[in-house]
Amino acid sequence: IVDLVRNDLGRVTATGSVHAPELCVVEKHPGLVHLVSTVRATLAEGAGWPGLFGAAFPPGSVTGAPKSSALEIIRELEPIPRGPYCGAVGWVDADRGAAELAVGIRTFWTEPGDDGGVALKFGTGAGITWGSDPEREWRETELKASRLLAIASAGHEASGGTLT
Repeated sequence: IVDLVRNDLGRVTATGSVHAPELCVVEKHPGLVHLVSTVRATLAEGAGWPGLFGAAFPPGSVTGAPKSSALEIIRELEPIPRGPYCGAVGWVDADRGAAELAVGIRTFWTEPGDDGGVALKFGTGAGITWGSDPEREWRETELKASRLLAIASAGHEASGGTLT
């Protein structure tokens, strides 16, 4: 995954500037454990925010590779747009030329509902590769969705600032 991110960033950054200061750091959260890596780079001369966003999002770590072909397949197979799911979440300070962005997973957003109210939405998925077990990936997707559904329906308990 880090190599996919580095490849995405390498298209718009200064040669040799892409690096991963943190690689596979374990983060434990209620109900899941993440391996988190940080990738940093310096924009190439003449590259701007539109080029960076175009290269980095949606990330190859979510779409698969080659990205252009994967995006075509996603458009053909997925019945609705992903919305913020798997897009960029973070901040940009254009004055300083700095940004910190992450991929929007396990994230809620709202949209106007069909009934005139507000619909709370989220996306969920799994990393399907050539060697994937489709049944296992489906179970992983259901597990991720069940935790989000529990939160959305208030089927959780608040305990010491964490969800259980």
